[in-house]
Amino acid sequence: MTFTEALIRDAAQKVTGSLQLSYGGKPVDLSQPFERLTIREAILKHTEAGKQVDDAAWLTNALKKLGLTEEKNRLSTRSLASLQVMYFEETVEEKLWQPTFICEHPVEISPLARASDTNPGVTERFELYITGREFGNGFSELNDAEEQAARFNAQVTAKDSGDDEAMFYDHDFIRALEYGMPPTGGCGVGIDRLMMLLTDSPSIRDVILFPALRREA
Repeated sequence: MTFTEALIRDAAQKVTGSLQLSYGGKPVDLSQPFERLTIREAILKHTEAGKQVDDAAWLTNALKKLGLTEEKNRLSTRSLASLQVMYFEETVEEKLWQPTFICEHPVEISPLARASDTNPGVTERFELYITGREFGNGFSELNDAEEQAARFNAQVTAKDSGDDEAMFYDHDFIRALEYGMPPTGGCGVGIDRLMMLLTDSPSIRDVILFPALRREA
C-alpha cells in the first residue's frame, strides 16, 4: 500500500506539477496520507447501517431494497462477510472520493490471496479507491497448493450455486504450485483510470491509446 501510494503521488506530481487535483469540478487531495479502512469500517463511516452491519438478515433486506434479487444474487446462500462486501459495493464505493485503501477482504471472495496470519478469515489484500472508482487491486499471493486447491473447490461450489463471479478449478495452476512458488505479492493499477484522473477526462474513451472499437469505414 505504501509503495502504491507513493507511485500514484509521484505520477501526479510529475504529470501535473501538483498533488492538489480537480476531477469533474471536485477537488482530489493526494498530499495527505491515503486513508486505510476495512470493509466493515467503511460501511460504518459512510452509511447509517450501524450495528446492523453485522446482521445478515438486515443486510439481505437492505440489498433487496437496493434492487438486488434472490434469483440473480443468491442472497440467502451468502455468508455475512459476502453480504457486507455486496453492501459496500452498492452503498460505499461511489462515496470514496479522496484516496482510500480498503483492506481485509474475506477469504471467500479472494481465492488467490494469502490469508492473514492474525485473522485467517480475511486476506492480505487491498483495493485503492479514488473519485468513487477502483484504481488498484493488490495482495500477497497464496502459494500453498493444498490451500489453493481447497479455495478452488469452494469457488466451484459457489459457481454451481449460481455465483457468476466465482472461479473455475485451475488444475494447471495447482500443479505449478506443487512444484513451488516463493512468497509473492503485487498490485495492479488501472492505468486508464489513473490517466482519466491526471487529465480530468470524464470518459475512458478519452485516454485509451488502442480503443477496442473503431469507427466503420
